[in-house]
Amino acid sequence: MTPGLILQVAPGEPDGLRVGFTTSKKVGGAVERNRARRRLRAAVAEVFPPMAAAGSDYVVIGRRETVGRSYSLLLQDLRTALKRLGAITREDP
Repeated sequence: MTPGLILQVAPGEPDGLRVGFTTSKKVGGAVERNRARRRLRAAVAEVFPPMAAAGSDYVVIGRRETVGRSYSLLLQDLRTALKRLGAITREDP
Protein backbone atom coordinates (compact mmCIF):
# COMPACT_ATOMS: atom_id res chain seq x y z
CA MET A 1 0.00 0.00 0.00
CA THR A 2 1.27 3.43 -0.94
CA PRO A 3 -0.32 6.88 -0.54
CA GLY A 4 -1.56 6.95 -4.15
CA LEU A 5 -2.66 3.36 -4.74
CA ILE A 6 -2.91 -0.20 -3.55
CA LEU A 7 -1.43 -3.00 -5.67
CA GLN A 8 -2.35 -6.67 -5.33
CA VAL A 9 -0.74 -9.54 -7.21
CA ALA A 10 -1.71 -13.17 -7.73
CA PRO A 11 -0.26 -15.98 -9.85
CA GLY A 12 -1.64 -16.00 -13.37
CA GLU A 13 -0.97 -17.54 -16.76
CA PRO A 14 2.73 -18.40 -17.19
CA ASP A 15 3.36 -15.97 -20.05
CA GLY A 16 0.53 -13.53 -19.38
CA LEU A 17 0.20 -10.30 -17.53
CA ARG A 18 -3.28 -9.06 -16.72
CA VAL A 19 -4.18 -5.86 -14.91
CA GLY A 20 -7.50 -4.85 -13.40
CA PHE A 21 -8.45 -1.45 -12.02
CA THR A 22 -10.95 -0.54 -9.34
CA THR A 23 -11.97 2.49 -7.34
CA SER A 24 -14.64 2.62 -4.66
CA LYS A 25 -17.08 5.38 -3.83
CA LYS A 26 -14.65 6.45 -1.10
CA VAL A 27 -12.58 8.04 -3.89
CA GLY A 28 -15.45 10.34 -4.81
CA GLY A 29 -18.23 10.64 -7.33
CA ALA A 30 -18.25 9.04 -10.76
CA VAL A 31 -16.11 11.80 -12.26
CA GLU A 32 -13.38 11.40 -9.63
CA ARG A 33 -13.45 7.59 -9.82
CA ASN A 34 -13.14 7.66 -13.62
CA ARG A 35 -10.29 10.18 -13.44
CA ALA A 36 -8.49 8.01 -10.88
CA ARG A 37 -8.83 4.93 -13.12
CA ARG A 38 -7.58 6.86 -16.18
CA ARG A 39 -4.54 8.08 -14.23
CA LEU A 40 -3.83 4.56 -12.96
CA ARG A 41 -4.11 3.09 -16.48
CA ALA A 42 -1.63 5.67 -17.79
CA ALA A 43 0.79 4.96 -14.94
CA VAL A 44 0.57 1.19 -15.48
CA ALA A 45 1.13 1.63 -19.23
CA GLU A 46 4.34 3.52 -18.44
CA VAL A 47 5.73 1.45 -15.55
CA PHE A 48 4.65 -2.15 -16.19
CA PRO A 49 6.23 -2.94 -19.58
CA PRO A 50 9.83 -2.56 -18.40
CA MET A 51 9.33 -3.64 -14.77
CA ALA A 52 6.40 -5.97 -14.05
CA ALA A 53 6.92 -9.71 -13.90
CA ALA A 54 4.99 -11.80 -16.41
CA GLY A 55 2.91 -14.69 -15.15
CA SER A 56 0.98 -12.57 -12.68
CA ASP A 57 -2.41 -10.95 -12.40
CA TYR A 58 -2.45 -7.48 -10.87
CA VAL A 59 -5.23 -5.41 -9.32
CA VAL A 60 -4.60 -1.69 -8.96
CA ILE A 61 -6.91 -0.03 -6.45
CA GLY A 62 -7.34 3.73 -6.49
CA ARG A 63 -7.41 5.73 -3.28
CA ARG A 64 -8.66 9.23 -2.47
CA GLU A 65 -5.14 10.56 -3.00
CA THR A 66 -4.96 9.09 -6.52
CA VAL A 67 -6.99 11.94 -8.01
CA GLY A 68 -4.94 14.84 -6.62
CA ARG A 69 -1.50 13.26 -6.36
CA SER A 70 1.09 14.46 -8.86
CA TYR A 71 1.69 12.07 -11.74
CA SER A 72 5.38 11.65 -10.96
CA LEU A 73 4.56 10.62 -7.38
CA LEU A 74 1.89 8.23 -8.68
CA LEU A 75 4.52 6.59 -10.91
CA GLN A 76 6.86 6.31 -7.93
CA ASP A 77 4.06 4.78 -5.84
CA LEU A 78 3.53 2.12 -8.50
CA ARG A 79 7.25 1.32 -8.70
CA THR A 80 7.45 1.12 -4.91
CA ALA A 81 4.44 -1.21 -4.73
CA LEU A 82 5.94 -3.52 -7.36
CA LYS A 83 9.22 -3.66 -5.44
CA ARG A 84 7.49 -4.35 -2.12
CA LEU A 85 5.57 -7.24 -3.67
CA GLY A 86 8.72 -8.63 -5.31
CA ALA A 87 6.94 -8.57 -8.66
CA ILE A 88 9.64 -6.87 -10.72
CA THR A 89 11.78 -8.22 -13.53
CA ARG A 90 14.32 -5.40 -13.36
CA GLU A 91 14.81 -2.00 -11.80
CA ASP A 92 13.54 0.93 -13.83
CA PRO A 93 16.41 3.24 -14.88
